[in-house]
Amino acid sequence: MTMYGYARVSTTSQNLGDQRQQLKGYGVENKNIFAEKITGTTTDRPVFNDLLSTLKEGDMLVITKLDRLARNTREALDVVDDLLNRGVSIEVLNLGRISNGASGKLVYTILLAVAEMERDMIVSRTQEGKKFAKKYNPNYKEGRPKRKLTKQHLHALEVLKHNTYKETAELTNLSISTLQRIKKQYEQEKN
Repeated sequence: MTMYGYARVSTTSQNLGDQRQQLKGYGVENKNIFAEKITGTTTDRPVFNDLLSTLKEGDMLVITKLDRLARNTREALDVVDDLLNRGVSIEVLNLGRISNGASGKLVYTILLAVAEMERDMIVSRTQEGKKFAKKYNPNYKEGRPKRKLTKQHLHALEVLKHNTYKETAELTNLSISTLQRIKKQYEQEKN
């Protein structure tokens, strides 16, 4: 039996570290942890698909939460049913082992439905909040607020005048991509 772990976050700005630590703490070897940053609402998850093709009878899949498998109840039920029918056991760290018996199926079906409902409610509340803000806040803009250039950013631009991006990144503890965005923003604001 080989233990495999799956960690997923929905956006590239989120961190997989906590899930990885939980999986390692359960005993999953680092080399057997499949991790990706992709929304659970899509069915095209390359790393997850690789994991599914790797799992064989007698293996165990460990996940931190049931909603890491999918955000859609139907898809998650298909995945769970397929794995259990193939003889792969599933351990959900905040829930326990998923069994193929009648009571086990009832429990994970209900939990998946609740997770999907919770996600739908979050989306609905977010949309309602945006609609309210658009109606009552004339300054409302969707998306992340525009970055304000700080003293650190301006200092980094000065350093960049005499150094390469790589050297500046090392000297200022800013990534190359952040430096590029800061420079672009500075030039746009200057014009």
